[in-house]
Amino acid sequence: MKIALIGASGYVGSALLKEALHRGYDVTAIVRNPEKITVDSSHLTVAQGDVLNEDEVAERVVGHDAVVSAYNPGWQNPAIYKEYLAGSQAIQNGVKKAGVKRLLVVGGAGSLEAAPGVQLVDTAHFPAEWKPGALGARDYLTILKKEEELDWTFLSPAILLEPGERTGQFRKGTNQPVFDDQGVSKISVEDLAVALFDELENPKHIRQRFTIGY
Repeated sequence: MKIALIGASGYVGSALLKEALHRGYDVTAIVRNPEKITVDSSHLTVAQGDVLNEDEVAERVVGHDAVVSAYNPGWQNPAIYKEYLAGSQAIQNGVKKAGVKRLLVVGGAGSLEAAPGVQLVDTAHFPAEWKPGALGARDYLTILKKEEELDWTFLSPAILLEPGERTGQFRKGTNQPVFDDQGVSKISVEDLAVALFDELENPKHIRQRFTIGY
């Protein structure tokens, strides 16, 4: 498997990179700052890329079996909403220009439903500091749902996404959070990576969103 991984130096992206190399994939890590990638592997190529430029995205991802996007403009970025939408759509368009059919996107949990027709991001207790980014991911999912050329998948993590163990044991859902027996929705970033690449190898959610939790 030859994959292009966008955002490979980030919190989620670094876990995805580790899992991809663990599985023996040939990975092209596309990042803003190549020096942040310190992994040494014969299966890894690091490429600098501007995800806001769809032509540059196309150049970087051409020839790959799939593109995985963990793009995030940065939670402290005051323009995170605007840049998330712009970057995500440029990635989507660049993947199509490159002729790659498979796109997997790691989004947020904010678009999951707290109740029928009510998304988490729209509830009163949703943390204000996370809201612009969550709204960006939510609104991009709405855009992505109209995509008919690509075989896309959007993965929403559990509400709590934390460092932890790679267990490979979790449950899946679609539009509502997956809760454990204590009423907690959580997943490790390591198992998020497992779930995403399981989906790549054995597609179950083509042109769909899914979520996971313990």
